[in-house]
Amino acid sequence: MGTIVKDVTLKEDAPKNFLMSKHIEYIANYGANKEDYEYCMTEYLRLSGIYWGLTAVDLMHCRDRMNENEIVEFVVSCQKDCGGFGPAPDHDPSILYTLSAIQVLCMLDKVEKIDVEKAVDFIGGLQNEDGSFSGDEWGEVDTRFSFCAVTALSLVGRLWENCPINVAKTVEFILSCMNFDGGFGCRPGSESHSGQIYCCVGALSVLGELHHVDDDLLGWWLCERQLPSGGLNGRPEKMPDVCYSWWVPIVAGDAGQTSLDRWIEVETIHSRIPG
Repeated sequence: MGTIVKDVTLKEDAPKNFLMSKHIEYIANYGANKEDYEYCMTEYLRLSGIYWGLTAVDLMHCRDRMNENEIVEFVVSCQKDCGGFGPAPDHDPSILYTLSAIQVLCMLDKVEKIDVEKAVDFIGGLQNEDGSFSGDEWGEVDTRFSFCAVTALSLVGRLWENCPINVAKTVEFILSCMNFDGGFGCRPGSESHSGQIYCCVGALSVLGELHHVDDDLLGWWLCERQLPSGGLNGRPEKMPDVCYSWWVPIVAGDAGQTSLDRWIEVETIHSRIPG
């Protein structure tokens, strides 16, 4: 018996073309009013939001619209005494926002503005005996954090030289989260999810361990995420979400399925996203 298909119906008057200028204006002006309700309510993810915005305008070749000096100053203000970064100055540090901080500063070529050694020590201190990583001092374990650790250390050149983590145990834990369907969950025994698959495959790719992935089996699971509307979901029986138009195709490429048209109808994704 197949799974239930849940999908959306696109309106006839939905945009058919990517409204790039509107996206640029929205991102460039976001945060101009520090008293804005939406801006205040997203403080808990501010540092990652800066990374997303900076990446987006860079892809649209409009990075000059961003105040890079202000961004660097803000990122530096988010580093705590322990070496980790919080999403904003008055928030607790986590491995997620530590990665975002490093990503932003690498894009701006300003990594020297932070205490890299303390950041590296913070990341290393979050690895558990089984090779997993906690997101912060409170101990939540998730394969997202494995990706954060591996990627952050790789960006600052500490994944192979003077590495603070046990790489073999890191790989072992990630592989323990692989499921019968070829996907990965957040912990051993957890349901496969597109976001978690991105993190696990991404981490294995950085570590040079992709040969452990069954690319054909995973490719089938990924292609089944596409719905009749062209959108993709994160797992079976869920509605489509535009974020998976990134997670799913990029994983298919990482896993060796470089000919995406074999697995996914790329044109239908292109036609759906503007709407």
